[in-house]
Amino acid sequence: MNRNYKVGYARVSTTGQNLDAQLDELREAGCQKIFCDQISGVKEIRPEWGKLLEYIRPGDILVITELSRMSRSLIHLLEIIKILEDREINIQSLREEINTTTATGRAFISIMGAINQMERELKAERTAAGRAAAKARGKSGGRPRTDPKKLEQARIIYENSSQTAAEVCSAIGVGRRTFFSYMAMIKSSEKQ
Repeated sequence: MNRNYKVGYARVSTTGQNLDAQLDELREAGCQKIFCDQISGVKEIRPEWGKLLEYIRPGDILVITELSRMSRSLIHLLEIIKILEDREINIQSLREEINTTTATGRAFISIMGAINQMERELKAERTAAGRAAAKARGKSGGRPRTDPKKLEQARIIYENSSQTAAEVCSAIGVGRRTFFSYMAMIKSSEKQ
């Protein structure tokens, strides 16, 4: 017996991001139940996604605001579509205006998934090309290394004065975390 419920799924990548816009769109689309995750789509385990899959039934429509809320790659998207198709569950993506209750919707979702995957790959290629260009210019990326002479100078002042670590680090121009890592390394080498 098919329920024909609209079940919504909303996801943001971090707990600092807000779900309100997605929730408003899903409610406006007529979702009777909505599951929400605040976790990266790259993560294998999404607790609310798992609950949604337990809840949803044949004939129901899974509603999302956009494809990227549901999957992390083309392969993952196609896996999800296959799982839902086998369970007789349709997908409706609001932004892309896709509805898999139609043949056109099913074809279009595959095309959109391929385009999303291409965009991610192009971004990764541009990032890699940028790193390679920087490396060719002698730039290694990341933070510049702290001069060991400065760290040693900070250690001597810290151990032979009444100044706090924060005061010493500020005066010498080194980070406190870097300074304490250096101090730990010195103590470790003295024990050996």
